[in-house]
Amino acid sequence: MNLPDKYLHGIPNLLSAIRFVLAIPMGFLVWQGEWVLAAVVLWIAIGTDIADGRLARYLGQESNLGGLLDHSSDAVFVSVTLAALVHHALIPVVLPCLVILAFLQYMLDSKSLAGKPLKTSQLGRYNGICYFILAGFPVMQHALQITLISNDYFPWLGWGLVLSTAISMIDRLATLIRGVDE
Repeated sequence: MNLPDKYLHGIPNLLSAIRFVLAIPMGFLVWQGEWVLAAVVLWIAIGTDIADGRLARYLGQESNLGGLLDHSSDAVFVSVTLAALVHHALIPVVLPCLVILAFLQYMLDSKSLAGKPLKTSQLGRYNGICYFILAGFPVMQHALQITLISNDYFPWLGWGLVLSTAISMIDRLATLIRGVDE
């Protein structure tokens, strides 16, 4: 049964907004070490992240606001998850703070609050993917009770992301100072 598109209006943005809501239980569950439930929340978040953009494109509902909502919800979800992982000494405390600062810079540089589309950079895109991976990998390892990567390595991987995030932010700042419009 195919639903008419009018019944699906706004669903992509709703899927993005769900990640804002999921950030709260995710942070709590990770903080408490409730790994199996955290893994369920993680997979729901991943599913909504995959579905929102695809559905928006399919329905012709792409918008600058939708893109901002999608990226904002990703930044909040991974930052809260990373912050909760700090409690378990798996992530350097500076990383979740830097993720939020990098997102704010990205949003402001793009002038998205004025209705303009977000301007991504290649490094920023890779960092965003890596934030999700670094946030999710220890959750999944603990949930499945397997060790593919020792917990001792996660902080080092986190410091690598701190470095690549700082490089990305410096590059965005240099581009802004030069006045180059990407």
